[in-house]
Amino acid sequence: MGEKVAAGRFDLADRQRYRQKLRECLDALQRQLREHRFEGPRHLMGLEIELNLADAGGLPRMMNAEVLERIASGDFQMELGQFNLEVNIVPHRLGGRVLDQLAEELRTGLAYADRQAHQVDARVVMIGILPTLTDRDLVLTNLSAADRYALLNNQIMASRGEEIALEIEGVERLTRTSSSIAPESACTSVQLHLQVTPERFPQIWNAAQAIAGAQIAMGANSPFLFGRELWRETRPPLFQQATDVRPPEWAAQGVRPRTWFGQRWVSSAGDLFEENLRYFPSLLPICADEDPLTELARGRTPSLSELVLHNGTVYRWNRPVYGVADGVPHLRVENRVLPAGPTVTDVLANAAFYYGLVRALADEPRPVWQRMPFAVAQANFESACRYGLEARLRWPRPGRGGLVTLPAVRLVQEELLPLAASGLDAWGVEPADRDRYLSVLEERCRQRVNGASWQAAAYHQGRDAGLARDKALAAMTRRYCELADTQEPVHTWPVGA
Repeated sequence: MGEKVAAGRFDLADRQRYRQKLRECLDALQRQLREHRFEGPRHLMGLEIELNLADAGGLPRMMNAEVLERIASGDFQMELGQFNLEVNIVPHRLGGRVLDQLAEELRTGLAYADRQAHQVDARVVMIGILPTLTDRDLVLTNLSAADRYALLNNQIMASRGEEIALEIEGVERLTRTSSSIAPESACTSVQLHLQVTPERFPQIWNAAQAIAGAQIAMGANSPFLFGRELWRETRPPLFQQATDVRPPEWAAQGVRPRTWFGQRWVSSAGDLFEENLRYFPSLLPICADEDPLTELARGRTPSLSELVLHNGTVYRWNRPVYGVADGVPHLRVENRVLPAGPTVTDVLANAAFYYGLVRALADEPRPVWQRMPFAVAQANFESACRYGLEARLRWPRPGRGGLVTLPAVRLVQEELLPLAASGLDAWGVEPADRDRYLSVLEERCRQRVNGASWQAAAYHQGRDAGLARDKALAAMTRRYCELADTQEPVHTWPVGA
């Protein structure tokens, strides 16, 4: 959500002009696809992590502007809530010792940011949802001071025409209303980018959709919201509800939410961009001066700024991305499934699992999306969000037809980790990196521990010791921060003090 836009008001003509510009952008994109203008394979990957700011007691600290001023680095950016930051790692070639290189860069950057945060009595926390957040923290006045966020809030609330309703039934039940999109800022994630050719795009995107459930089952780290224990990965239902422009009547009619898993496997990169235009009206109808078709006619590469902006307001869990680097267009798949944290090692283990698995599945002669209905992938995603490591997932039966339902940990151990290893080999990742990071997933399966399960166990231990709900959550958050500082992966963390 980092794009900069200018504040202003929109009239009817603005939306009509923006819709026309979107069609021109889509025509320009399709023409570039037909004429093979996109960059060839470079095997580039990128990484973004959204972060929280908390005080020594584990409570949110609304100071991202002050912390960013002290960090003074373009690698760190503002995010939606005043307690949010984002760190961006420059693209790397996917091969060699890339995972260890990324780990070192992340540890160095995050340690520096944390030192700067300490100057204003804050610290950086990598966690899917900060457990100590309350509904008093997630209000309009605590949105970051950027035009984009104010505009986005105004447009979503105007489209909805009433307060946002949050209702999540998990271990406990949560019901709240909000007069702004501020609850969205509770969701902090890891975004994994992979640059692909247009020909390769549908295979990678389909593979990413197919494994979203397994990713969440292994990496869940968001079991609490507003003091309630909900789903093992509560970010997806919260994000969908907090960005929902639909009043209940529209939802009942089947209008799609802007936070969306999708509805089908795709056969072209253009499919997803075209769907975004067909199903979702503009939220930020801001037009650039560029004429994309004229740019193409002159032999230049258009920025497609309207398409890029619109694409950024449709929150797919695997998002198509159009970009231009050195005058050449490229496509990326942005995987937005995973929560942040708990440690750099855990983040890189999740990344290794993802990059290896999508490569292996995309290379299969009879790919998984030809053997599994799309609705099954979506159901797996929801089941994993609800139950985490305890989820049961459906998957094509090896060597035979039909689907089999397996515990997530068994599916990962027996089927998916070997595939991920072969995929990392195909990328040219060094065996030492491959084994080090995939072994973290193996141990999570063996010990039945990930971020969400550790948080829940530590919280219940505090409750059993007589702590009130808020005190138990604060104590668990402080302990989480202490153990994260050791850089040891979460499956090694003791629950007790």
